[in-house]
Amino acid sequence: MLLALALAATPVDYARGDAWLCRPGRTDVCAANLSVTRVDATGQPRVERAPTRRPADVDCFYVYPTVSLDPGGNSDLEPDRTERGITEAQFAPFRSVCRTFAPLYRQVTLTALRKGLGGGGIPGDFNLAYGDVRAAWKQYLAHDNRGRPFVLVGHSQGSLLLKRLVEEEIDGKPVQRRMLSAILPGTAVLVPTGRDVGGSFRAVPLCRSDGQIGCVVTWASYRAGTPPPANALFGSSRRAGLIAGCTNPARLAGGVAPLDARFGAPWWKGGVAQYAPPSAGWSVAGRPITTRFVAMPGLLSGACTTVGAVSYLSVTVGPGSAPGLAEAIAGTATIGDAAYPDWGFHVVDMAIVQGDLLEVVRRQRRAYARRAGNKAG
Repeated sequence: MLLALALAATPVDYARGDAWLCRPGRTDVCAANLSVTRVDATGQPRVERAPTRRPADVDCFYVYPTVSLDPGGNSDLEPDRTERGITEAQFAPFRSVCRTFAPLYRQVTLTALRKGLGGGGIPGDFNLAYGDVRAAWKQYLAHDNRGRPFVLVGHSQGSLLLKRLVEEEIDGKPVQRRMLSAILPGTAVLVPTGRDVGGSFRAVPLCRSDGQIGCVVTWASYRAGTPPPANALFGSSRRAGLIAGCTNPARLAGGVAPLDARFGAPWWKGGVAQYAPPSAGWSVAGRPITTRFVAMPGLLSGACTTVGAVSYLSVTVGPGSAPGLAEAIAGTATIGDAAYPDWGFHVVDMAIVQGDLLEVVRRQRRAYARRAGNKAG
């Protein structure tokens, strides 16, 4: 037992390449084939090849969500299909807008989370997980950043840990001037009711306009018509006078907007308790889908909505141009929100706005360059 605790407390050497899932210039998880099968208004599929351009003037630092099925309370540092699969699905697309950095870390496992949701407490150490993320950030900042603007990208546990990192290492400090945004879905970034800053962060506001920089993009998503229940796990605040922030990546200023979803084809046979992708894969017009991602323009739209103490991205699912495929990728049985209404769309928070997030970063990159040019002039 003492040996296990000592090993768990051993610092990770993030100067080592094998402590990272993604780093620039490597053939790794973030170098995967990102081609998309785009299903048009007639229901016909067309393969859209991934962009080849990789900007070198902006960095993205990603912390993946709770996916590890390791048996203990915290994961080891040996990545398997869970860490690799979710990083490929959520983060690899960002390579078209920035240099990609994704550290391994000893996260609180899905195994531990399941035990905690059963009422027995979560037998994992979030401080250990955060210590790894912070050490990776320090290594990156000291040896890789070299003054470039950066974007933080997380989801669920990853967002929780990055939120703490912003609080302790970035909020109100000089390095905040280089932060384009912190993309933190699936956790509650609190703000005073009617305001965009002042709760979780002192100086980092919610993003409310195209090209705004130094701000937070955050949301928790639920299906329209099925608002979060009283025991909602995401998008809620339990602090008087504060509400969970919600920013729609498709329209930061607010209001309803179509969502540019990129659903990743099933990467994890058998799924998890609240997400059961079809084991046989997906098809459209009688043909199997062979790309990693599927897009169906017009299938989804969304708007930030507040109901009581919960603020969330309300997602309307249309019939789509291929109803069978639409049900397979966004149906209640697939996403699991019918069986787990307290989770809502949590497992696809990123997928439903993947294209929108890339556009947010593109606009922020241009805004940062304009600001730098004006200062230089």
